[in-house]
Amino acid sequence: MRSFLLFFAFLVLLAALAVAGGGFVLRQEMLRAGPHDEDVVVLLEEGSSVTTIAETLGEAGVLRRPILFVAAAKLKGVTGSLKAGEYRIPKGLNVWDLVDLVERGKSILHYVTVAEGLTTAQALGVIRANEELEGELTLTPDEGALLPETYAFTRGETRDQLVDAMMKAQTALIDDAWDDRALELPFSTREEAIILASIVEKETAVAGERPRIAAVFVNRLKKGMRLESDPTIIYGLTGGEPLGRGLRVSEIKRETPYNTYRIDGLPPTPIANPGKDAILAVLNPARTDDLFFVADGTGGHVFAETLAEHNRNVAKWRRVERERRAAEAAAEKDPAK
Repeated sequence: MRSFLLFFAFLVLLAALAVAGGGFVLRQEMLRAGPHDEDVVVLLEEGSSVTTIAETLGEAGVLRRPILFVAAAKLKGVTGSLKAGEYRIPKGLNVWDLVDLVERGKSILHYVTVAEGLTTAQALGVIRANEELEGELTLTPDEGALLPETYAFTRGETRDQLVDAMMKAQTALIDDAWDDRALELPFSTREEAIILASIVEKETAVAGERPRIAAVFVNRLKKGMRLESDPTIIYGLTGGEPLGRGLRVSEIKRETPYNTYRIDGLPPTPIANPGKDAILAVLNPARTDDLFFVADGTGGHVFAETLAEHNRNVAKWRRVERERRAAEAAAEKDPAK
């Protein structure tokens, strides 16, 4: 009924304008500054007709006469191409330009960031917690099936739609990079590449190290050596949740399908969702003969080709750890220092 009344009013307006001078008066009204003196955010629902859109904009206070919006849309020939979405209507925007805004679909973008190295359960927790997304999350992606990234979306997009986009983004990335991978890698499937990339992702937060970390694991796999990656032990113990302390000897020795100190080759699934850099690093690792690495105390790692060299690096790291613990203990005893 409201749409019918609006259309009837539209016809009355056209008749009145024809008597008063026709197109000139109509165009002047369409170019007149809008009545709102500040930006207004309006949500236009999916499937809304041009008359419903005009009514919504009128109720939001950005139109003096909703029928003018209908008239402008008809004159522009865009009544069937107006787009749903959340729009920020600049103060004073006239009817003519408002139609352009809605026709171009320049709706407000919202963003959600899923960090590299989160498990799928953790990533889905981020999606569920986002208040701008809509709908219950019903998709259950496999571990490592999502591409961590900052994603833009518009109001009205569902949680399932965003998760689906994350899965498709990872598939597109690995498919695009697969044919450009290095020769003679010790894995033959995209799935195995993602598993190894997840381990690389968890081993370092330093982007520049990832190709070299990847090279260490590739070299070890080629030689039949076990990967011996601490994050795989933690995943086998907690499913990827932080352990909150250092690993114990008993845990390093514990048999789980993910403990790469105890199993040969790759674990059965990824241990996290690797980012783009980790995936590309695994497909094109650095050219090096390194077989070992250990933390250097600054957030990075020091690498070695031989066990003897590695043992010396480990000894240095142990000294750094002891000195750090001693400094922390001293600070607790005498906070003034």
